[in-house]
Amino acid sequence: MPTGANLSTRRKLYPIVIMLMLALVVAKTSESRLARDQAGRTVSVPDNPLRVVSLAPSITEIVFALGEGDRLKGVTQHCDFPADAQSLPKIGSYVHPDLERIVALKPDLCIAVRDGNPGNVVAELEALGIPVYAVDPRNLDTAVDTVLEVGQLLNATTKAQHLANEMRARIERVKVRVAGTGRRPRVFFQIGTAPIVSAGTNTVINELIVAAGGQNLAEGPASYPLFSREQVLALQPEVIIITAMTKEPDLEQVGAEWRQYEGLPAVRNNRIFIVDGDLFDRPTPRLIKGLETLAGIIHPELFR
Repeated sequence: MPTGANLSTRRKLYPIVIMLMLALVVAKTSESRLARDQAGRTVSVPDNPLRVVSLAPSITEIVFALGEGDRLKGVTQHCDFPADAQSLPKIGSYVHPDLERIVALKPDLCIAVRDGNPGNVVAELEALGIPVYAVDPRNLDTAVDTVLEVGQLLNATTKAQHLANEMRARIERVKVRVAGTGRRPRVFFQIGTAPIVSAGTNTVINELIVAAGGQNLAEGPASYPLFSREQVLALQPEVIIITAMTKEPDLEQVGAEWRQYEGLPAVRNNRIFIVDGDLFDRPTPRLIKGLETLAGIIHPELFR
């Protein structure tokens, strides 16, 4: 009869054994090739991946935008767009993905984001023979590049090129239109309810505000600086935009609180807006919709 210590050891080994057994039966559906991902790593990826696991909402959106949603066999619990993504098997959150769930789906490719997915999970997946391709989109240009790279991974290069061209054309259309005005309204972009957080210079939100013809009042070295209410009032924003990177129910209340300050230009001119955070924190084709939304808010005279 095994001792208590032996039983304890066996129980600890069970998850490892299960993962190893599952890794051995991962389907090898195609030949492989070497690709350099956006994290600078050389990865051996299948020529025709048929069982893909997405480790971030942005990846899921891009795969569906390319018309390749059938390849997805697992996504994170945050992958809620498009609607078809909600019915796919969940592998945990993108910051805490469940290794056993991922391996159980027998993926021949995982697509990760460098800024968000834990490096140890990526390393463990690769140790089990599952390739992980990492992307690192940080601005409009690299968001377009990511669409092209994912298209190459999934043999959807024609669709990816068409989508990338459309994204670039829409970006250029906004920039050309706002270039004709010398006025840049002062914009305060509030993220969440409390504390008051905004987006500094080294963020995609700042890039979107500037490209949309606005002046970001939170520009500066801190990526997501904190503000007191008094500091925001002193900045005298002409436009206040409120959003949240998670689903928060109290955004309307935040808008109501700002409207109490009748001396603010944004209040006097009724220019306080609540927008969908997914348009600004997911580097996908919808990011261009975020740019167009901001342009319409900041310069309604140009984008009626």
